[in-house]
Amino acid sequence: MHKHLPNNINFQKIKDLKLSDIKAMSANIKHIHLKWWQWVLIVFLFLIIAGGIVWICLPKPVEPEYPVVAIETVETDNVSIYGEYVGRVNAQQFVEVRARVEGYLEKMLFDEGTYVEKGQTLFIIDPLLYKANVESAKARLNKAKAQALKAERDLNRIKPLFEENAASQLDLDNAVAAYETSHADVVIGEADLTQAEMVLGYTSVKSPISGFISERNVDIGTLVGPGGKSLLATVVKTDTVRIDFSMTALDYLRSKDRNVNIGQKDSTRNWDSYVTVTLADGREYPYKGLVDFADPQVDPQTGTFSVRAEMPNKDRELLPGQFTRVKMLLDVRENAVVAPSRALEIEKGGAYIYVVRPDSVVERRYVEIGPELENNTVIERGLGKGEKIVVEGFHKLNPGMKVKPVILSTDSIGAKE
Repeated sequence: MHKHLPNNINFQKIKDLKLSDIKAMSANIKHIHLKWWQWVLIVFLFLIIAGGIVWICLPKPVEPEYPVVAIETVETDNVSIYGEYVGRVNAQQFVEVRARVEGYLEKMLFDEGTYVEKGQTLFIIDPLLYKANVESAKARLNKAKAQALKAERDLNRIKPLFEENAASQLDLDNAVAAYETSHADVVIGEADLTQAEMVLGYTSVKSPISGFISERNVDIGTLVGPGGKSLLATVVKTDTVRIDFSMTALDYLRSKDRNVNIGQKDSTRNWDSYVTVTLADGREYPYKGLVDFADPQVDPQTGTFSVRAEMPNKDRELLPGQFTRVKMLLDVRENAVVAPSRALEIEKGGAYIYVVRPDSVVERRYVEIGPELENNTVIERGLGKGEKIVVEGFHKLNPGMKVKPVILSTDSIGAKE
């Protein structure tokens, strides 16, 4: 029963105390006198202890729970705007090799599909007839020269005789006419010889440009030229290719709004329109091509206009005639305000973003949006650099609501603002 009481208590002595002894002890306590400052100290300590007990016993205030949202700081950047089109690869030069004279094809002096140099002999057409024409022209020229020499001698003999009245005026006129006619015949003969030699040269068909030659279109022994097949082969220059594609009139208007003239170089810009293309296996071609031409008129049937870019093709990865996907740089927005696309809400009234004020209260901000690039959207109006926007958790927000923002960035994810 008494196991919880202190061991030093003597219950027998307490039982033996008399009532008179207890009264005497009480009388002694009544005669104890405390000073005033001691009473003040006792009361002060009592108040402190009582206040502490009350403070401990009071219920703790409940802090309001604000919705947690992820935010990002709005930044500016130079934004490149691209357009995608379907294009076709064309050779920079595509020349048909044709027979300019008629004759039987005697020789082919190249390997099909190989690289040929400009001026290299490709075909030989039977030259015998044209050699004979050259010899005939030479003979006529020599005859004309001999007649011109005789006419000159005759004129030189008539002139002194005419001055001595030993020859008539008619004799002098005939000598002068013969001299002039013979010299004209010499000029004609020289022209005929030049023409005959030129035609003879056409029997050796040469490459007009340097490039890769196609397979032959005719066989040895075939009659070629004006009366037969004239197309012998084609030579293609492919170390540089052209990328041809079409753009819409709307693309043209948008570029004009930004003072960008497609196909023309502008010294006021630090960039030029270029294109990249995709190879057949889906890889992006490592070289870029500069846009150097845009058709000044729109095709009324398609509503598009042609655009061309030149692109290096040293390794012949691009083949003339193949189709490719073209990505063209249309514009560069310098210091543009950019926001994550996931932070935008689109409704009938427009697009808006929740902006977090310094007091952690959100406001609904309507903005004018521009082009969308990958996961970001250009904000034309309504948002400034340095403002904080909600990127996650805005579906549970209302304007004027206080939130608990959490910065979402690559440097510190989950750090409180």
